[in-house]
Amino acid sequence: MENKFKYSDDNKRYHTWNYHLRSKFGSKVCKIALNGSFTCPNIDGTKGVGGCIYCSGGSGDFAGDAAHSVTEQFNEIKERMSAKWSDTLYIPYFQAHTNTYAPASVLRERFEPVLARENVVGLSIATRADCLGDDALEYLSELNERTYLIVELGLQTVFDETGERINRCHTYADFLDGYGKLRKRGINVCVHLIDGLPGETEEMMIESAEKVAALHPHCVKLHLLHVLKNTPLAQMYANGEFELLTLEEYVRIIVRQLEAFPEETIIQRLTGDGGRDALIGPKWSLKKFVVLNEIDKRMARLDTYQGAKFK
Repeated sequence: MENKFKYSDDNKRYHTWNYHLRSKFGSKVCKIALNGSFTCPNIDGTKGVGGCIYCSGGSGDFAGDAAHSVTEQFNEIKERMSAKWSDTLYIPYFQAHTNTYAPASVLRERFEPVLARENVVGLSIATRADCLGDDALEYLSELNERTYLIVELGLQTVFDETGERINRCHTYADFLDGYGKLRKRGINVCVHLIDGLPGETEEMMIESAEKVAALHPHCVKLHLLHVLKNTPLAQMYANGEFELLTLEEYVRIIVRQLEAFPEETIIQRLTGDGGRDALIGPKWSLKKFVVLNEIDKRMARLDTYQGAKFK
């Protein structure tokens, strides 16, 4: 079946991150996940303790080694990537914890050294919508004038009752406030959503996608809920308090969510990574290419595309 989707040059019926980067930079671009040694207001007691119930220590399990400087981390990961791909461009990605939860002077100390590295074409910063102080926003605005900047906001769900259940410690209104401050300054935003959170129905997950879609974000990440060892979520799962999504359920939900997003929105991710040793479930998520192939097959079978039901 012919693929007529506007933002694709392969079989993908959605606007992939890889397609966007190749179109923008004309080359392979890799994100390098870094640990900037930040903390989180949901961990240090400012808003909560222990982090979100699924958090294994700051959502940076695949980031660099915090014992090394960000420059050392960058060089170590770049060396591994260069062996796999030659002539690659890079986007440093401050992934672990909340990367605007510090004075702007500290942010400069972390961000500027890697931004100055050779073949770096952008910067991605993961944070919370309630951690965007005036000085941080001023610095982000400056960065936005100098490089391809994306600020990643972990929303996870638009439902505050779910937010309380997962110990998110901020509301949907907080998210909208932070999102508005960034967009007012012309800063690109990537919004994170998690499918399969305890207590949520499929229709709730679709509603979260539809409400985010209405904001026309630059890009989104759609994650599968992973149950990891030594987390409060793992104990809830052991107690039988919720069930994990099956592969078939997840694929159906993702396709419906993709239909809800405008075709211009870049889809950075359609499933997450759970470390093999730490992952309790769902085990099928370890076969990432199987998940992505099932999404492709369902979209082709239904002859549907990203944006097909965007309102």
